[in-house]
Amino acid sequence: MTRADVFPAKVSNLGRAITCAFCTGLIGVGLARFAYTPLLPAIINAHWFAPSEAAYLGAANLAGYLAGALLGRPISARFSLVGLVRTMMLLATASFFACGFPLSFSWFFIWRFAAGFAGGAMMVLAAPTVLAHVPPSRRGLAGGLIFMGVGSGVVASGTLVPFLLQIGLRETWLGLGALSLVLTAVAWSGWPIAPPPQLPPPEHTHAPHLSALRALYVEYALNAAGWVPHMIFLVDFISRGLGKGVEIGAMVWIVFGISATFGPILSGHVADRIGFGPALRAAFALEIAAIAIPAFNVTNLPLLFVSSGIVGGFLTGTVTLVLGRIHELLPHRPQEQKAAWSVATIAFALCQAAAAYALSFVFAHTGGNYQLLFAIGAVAMTLSLAIDLMFDRRPAR
Repeated sequence: MTRADVFPAKVSNLGRAITCAFCTGLIGVGLARFAYTPLLPAIINAHWFAPSEAAYLGAANLAGYLAGALLGRPISARFSLVGLVRTMMLLATASFFACGFPLSFSWFFIWRFAAGFAGGAMMVLAAPTVLAHVPPSRRGLAGGLIFMGVGSGVVASGTLVPFLLQIGLRETWLGLGALSLVLTAVAWSGWPIAPPPQLPPPEHTHAPHLSALRALYVEYALNAAGWVPHMIFLVDFISRGLGKGVEIGAMVWIVFGISATFGPILSGHVADRIGFGPALRAAFALEIAAIAIPAFNVTNLPLLFVSSGIVGGFLTGTVTLVLGRIHELLPHRPQEQKAAWSVATIAFALCQAAAAYALSFVFAHTGGNYQLLFAIGAVAMTLSLAIDLMFDRRPAR
């Protein structure tokens, strides 16, 4: 049986299915999580919430993401997978409209958590569902296109939020809700219905590198912690900390989003040539330098733009690299690859949520010391590189 026999040329309109998964990333992570970053200064300036409360609300979304990543697959075993994804799109959309009315801290917290839960569940469910129908030789490109939705959402939020804020903060939330509703309609139909095709098992397999695999889980989790300062505090640091205003902060965020849009494809392109292990180590080294820029009180805007671009690119690009590295460490073991990716995603979400709350606590109890937050992020990324060098000296077989 050939791959052409297993994967027909057209499987329930594959391009349409990729578009659906793209939209879930855009809604659930690109908008539901990252639109809050350029909104943070405006929320504080409008006195909706105090700076420390607003930071905790940003962390609530990450806690919800962890819950969604943990519970998404168990819930999908009891309900229709496509129906569950649609419900999560509607939940994320509803959260935008609800956040337009800051009735209380608890109200806002619940809806930010709900948005994160929807995003985590969609990230766990949508992409694997579609990629299972993609021929192996095309999964890198298809995965890159799907994960581009995250970066596209960052660009959309960075572009729309400053424009909508000229009308009003509430109107901004409602506008994001309207955009999410349109994207939900676009992604409502077109999901694969038939079960995914199965490739015949390979004749020869190789023993996995378990120590390197466990180290990879830790590295991916530490990456999550290293990214948190940029994800939550970068725009506020530039807008309020440096006094550059919301517009400049939004421009930095757009650079972050553009890099996040193309990060998966570029990272995969490099990894195809030098290997996923070396590409991942190069990514860690670049991220350490980028996160350290604002940590050392660098107020040079061009350097801050560079920092935003590098971290944004690897925020999504590392997803491609870690997934590819898992395939290298577990060659020809599809079920173990899926299980490993699930563990890696949960470790990522857990550390990200913990880091968000911890850094929000640090921010609130140090009088808003932004530099310390970025320094902690750089240390986390340095540990990630050190662990990779320590446990991954052998080449993947």
